[in-house]
Amino acid sequence: MLKKGSKLYSILTGTCPKCQNESMYLDKNPLHLSKVLKMHENCSHCGLKYQIEPSFFYGAMYVSYGLNVAIGIAVFIISYVLLNYDIKVSFISIVASLIVLFPFVLRWSRNIYINMFISYDPTSKK
Repeated sequence: MLKKGSKLYSILTGTCPKCQNESMYLDKNPLHLSKVLKMHENCSHCGLKYQIEPSFFYGAMYVSYGLNVAIGIAVFIISYVLLNYDIKVSFISIVASLIVLFPFVLRWSRNIYINMFISYDPTSKK
């Protein structure tokens, strides 16, 4: 399903968007909260510099906002419309899901943002 070379592969695995051979993050597990945003400076395989310019990943905040809104809407539809929960329970469900998914959304937003600017190149080497 997820094939190397697709943007979706790089986004979901957190691999280098150019070569997709190594993780961009020092710790692959996003649940280690103290290390959730710690990244390598460069890809050891292709040499891509992840921090393309100073404060590059500030733009990922906009992606994060969009992801959080999408998650909130999806949880609301599932809890209120499909499961017929009370409105209070639905909003508590939204807050709970956003708290639980927080470290994943942080990583996904960075992964999506860098993949907007860099494409896969199977011939890339150091």
